[in-house]
Amino acid sequence: MKVLYIYCHPLPESFHAALREQALAGMREAGHTVDLMDLYAENFDPVLTTEGRRHYHEIPSNREGLEGPIERLQQAEALVVQFPTWCFGPPAMLKGFFDRVLMPGVAFDISDPTNVRPMLTNIRKIVGIVTYGRPRYMALYMADPPRKIIRRYLKWFTKGARTEYYALYHLNVASDQTRKRFLSHVRTSMAAL
Repeated sequence: MKVLYIYCHPLPESFHAALREQALAGMREAGHTVDLMDLYAENFDPVLTTEGRRHYHEIPSNREGLEGPIERLQQAEALVVQFPTWCFGPPAMLKGFFDRVLMPGVAFDISDPTNVRPMLTNIRKIVGIVTYGRPRYMALYMADPPRKIIRRYLKWFTKGARTEYYALYHLNVASDQTRKRFLSHVRTSMAAL
């Protein structure tokens, strides 16, 4: 399976970097073809500029400057999105990716505004790998926006891809054993993708 792995964390020495390595190792074991899109390493510009917003609905000129990420997204059969939860949402870099790339003519057809249709039907599987600094009950109190982004928002653009969500809550106080278990769980799950 062709997997687009969108990774969003700025620190190469972070727990997320170790998590990414385990996930990639699991997918390699399973024989998947993985395209790693590291938003920070690739210097993705998350800012939707005034001109970008002004021409947002103008297909195909709205793709200008985003051809690479769009092509990679349209070639994928599976999408893995890995990120930390900050302020009960994804990092601004990832939110900017969604704002800029999931646009008309790419992620959805808005030619009939009364019947907007999903266009990323090439994606059959979506996986979220997410950490939280707070305990699960606090994420639930806030309605857990990251979970909804993966399991509902992204899913809609694909017209119903299967979704999986792997979350480690309360990372800031997680024991080494808890972290190791999560790393192992992610690797095993990605090997079974």
